Amino acid sequence: MPAIVTLPTVVEELLVQFGDYFPNEPARVHLAEYVTSLLVVEHKTVSGIAREFADAPDQSCLNRWITESVWDVARINAHRLEWLQHDPTARYRQDGVIALDNTLIDHDGKLIADVGCFWDHADQRHIMAHDYLFANYVHPSGKHYPLDFRRFRKREQCDDARPFKNHTDLATELIDWVVAKAISGDFTCDSYFTNAPIMNHIHGAQRTDIGDLTFNRTIVVSGTETTVSAWLKTLGPLVRTKFTVGGHTPWYFTTSVRIPKVNHPVRLLLLWSETNAKEPRKVLVTNRTHWEAHRILKVYKRRWTGTETYYRDGKQHLGMGDCQLRDGMGQTRHMHLVMLVYTALVRQLRHDRDLDWAHTRLMTIGESCRSIARETLRKTLTWAV
Repeated sequence: MPAIVTLPTVVEELLVQFGDYFPNEPARVHLAEYVTSLLVVEHKTVSGIAREFADAPDQSCLNRWITESVWDVARINAHRLEWLQHDPTARYRQDGVIALDNTLIDHDGKLIADVGCFWDHADQRHIMAHDYLFANYVHPSGKHYPLDFRRFRKREQCDDARPFKNHTDLATELIDWVVAKAISGDFTCDSYFTNAPIMNHIHGAQRTDIGDLTFNRTIVVSGTETTVSAWLKTLGPLVRTKFTVGGHTPWYFTTSVRIPKVNHPVRLLLLWSETNAKEPRKVLVTNRTHWEAHRILKVYKRRWTGTETYYRDGKQHLGMGDCQLRDGMGQTRHMHLVMLVYTALVRQLRHDRDLDWAHTRLMTIGESCRSIARETLRKTLTWAV
């Protein structure tokens, strides 16, 4: 990208909405530079950002702004979510979905605060990374965005001021935060977070919980304890029922069971890809024992939209894992600014007309970033001429 001389339209709108949450004009200028760089700059580090502007900021000034300057990410996050409520295709609804999941964001340096060695299941190797737990909101329209996050710290990184909290503790914190904010919707999570404490916590909050169940989990069927895999062997093909959802035709079986240490009955939904398949491709569990198969599957399918899509777009396009600051506050603020930029782009998607600044109707985060890069280039060339 040639030297940036003016701000994209999306960033100008962000300044109107969030400029007052920063203490002075230099801080607002740094905000504009940082979020512009998250959208269009290739190297989204502090040094990379400082190189991209015609009137380049001093790298040390930008570093102090992100790590030391006085501005409150909690207030900015609260206003970000309030801002989204003005969009009918993104505001909270009773049939919305709140997806809980964690993701690893790898880093090169070992001296970055809270970085640790974690096993990456996708690449089947250990990596130096941050482990973030997100609560994401998925609207029935298909739009989705992060609500809030917690960063996991290993036990040896904790002290009396910052006591150790495992993933279950952090998940229940996010659940309590969602309930306290009166964010409506059903909770979904993968098998890692489908454990008894989290299931009990969501049920105690009188919310719907739909999760993924592994085949080695213990269940109680007709008063007898067994594992899911052992119980599956007792089910013949005749119990399977065919139904169509989203253009696919799986086979299913559903029944109510008990799970040890879970304080309420649950309903299992078993899904096979075909009638003679040996094992189901998915076993889902919910605390809504009266729900039919279509409704359970419809809610659960949005979990992928609310988690993996955000992680992919954030890492590929918005520099979610590019921040190399050693300071923990800087890492936290960087993540909140990524969420802020993501929200600004979500508001631009799927309008019923072409956007004036983009000259097109935007459908994905990637299209939005490319359109913003083209707009920035047009402005730079106009300035040069």
